[in-house]
This record gives sequence, structure tokens and C-alpha cells, in this order.
Amino acid sequence: MSSQTPQTDVRPHAQTTTPEVTATGAAASLPLRLAGAALSLGVGWIHVTDQGGFPGSKTPTYVGIGYYVLELVAVLVAAALLFAPGRQRVTGWFVAVGVALGPLVGYVLSRGPGLPAYTDDRGNWSEPLGLISLGVEGLLLLLSLAVLRSARRSA
Repeated sequence: MSSQTPQTDVRPHAQTTTPEVTATGAAASLPLRLAGAALSLGVGWIHVTDQGGFPGSKTPTYVGIGYYVLELVAVLVAAALLFAPGRQRVTGWFVAVGVALGPLVGYVLSRGPGLPAYTDDRGNWSEPLGLISLGVEGLLLLLSLAVLRSARRSA
């Protein structure tokens, strides 16, 4: 008599979800969040530098207030991307689009037709800090849109 033991299936079960993949998809990815936070803080730092430090001065008053709002929101976006729960991170990425787009539009308007009572930068398309700012804002915009698109697909 031979004794045989029944064979069991020892193949690992396929995991249907991966850790930290939720309806927000890539919005939960730590490397992307770190990159987004760094770019957002970069936008804020560039604008603090451009106004001559903090509190700095930028005239006319509405431009100075715009700088302060941008700098504050850039810091809040970085904090949201790093520390907020998953669903709220998506909101952080949406606001990051604004942190990127606002200064991009301001750059074009201030150098092109000029802004009301602000013509100092008109035609000054090659300012080094402005070009660096365009690069950082462009990267933040592309990253934010890519993450939001991925989050939408996974939802």
C-alpha cells in the first residue's frame, strides 16, 4: 500500500489591490507627492526671492498681495501633498495646478501687454529668475495634470 497525500494548490493568490492604491491612484504615490511638494515650495521660494525677501515689496499693491497669496498657497499645497489623507490629496493636486498656472499667466501678462499700473517687466522676457520660474511652474503643472489624470482613471 502506498500512502499518498492529497496535493494542494500552493500557488500564491493574485493580489487584487496593492498597498495604498485607492480611488486617488497615483495621488497617493510618495515620490510624486515629494516632487509636487518640492516644486510647489520652489514656486513660493522664487516669488519670495523676486520680491526681495519676506515681507519684501512689490508694487502696485495688488501685485504684492498676489505674491503673498501665491507664497502661502504654495506652502499649503506642499503640506497637503505630503500630509493630507488620500482623498484630500486630490484637492491638493487641483490647487497645485493653480499654483503653477497663476504665475505662468502673470508672467505672460506682465511681460506682454503689461498689467494695470505695472509696466516694469514689460518686454523683459529673458529675466533669469523669470525663466527659472517658468520651468518650475511648467514642471509642477505637467506633474499635477498627470497625477490628476491617473487618479481619474483609477477612480
